[in-house]
Amino acid sequence: MAAKTAGIDLEDRWRNILSVHARTTCEIDRALHPHGLGASDFEVLDILATETPRPGDQCRVQNLAGRVHLSQSALSRLIGRLEKDGLVERSVCMEDRRGVWVALTPKGRDLHDEVLPLQREVLARMLTDARG
Repeated sequence: MAAKTAGIDLEDRWRNILSVHARTTCEIDRALHPHGLGASDFEVLDILATETPRPGDQCRVQNLAGRVHLSQSALSRLIGRLEKDGLVERSVCMEDRRGVWVALTPKGRDLHDEVLPLQREVLARMLTDARG
């Protein structure tokens, strides 16, 4: 009986985590939509802003893939959209032609700086509510 109760408790906790994640992602999407971004778009911009703090710094797409919760093909399409919007630039790695570099453009860095407080406000509100 105790093992069954523990299993149900773990299931409930897991479902709560998934629910908080889904609600938070929807709220981030809602907050960033007027700026032309979704939660996944912001996540990529945020990682790039953190990993490449100076203009001209680059990050390998392979390194991004390990940090975002997207398939390789979905990440590639997302980066393509961000590039089309002028927010990032891609280039081929000269040492390894299979590798691709990505960098924030000034426009991408400015947009990230503009929407960062919106995303953080949503996180603070949603994750505080989730603990309550």
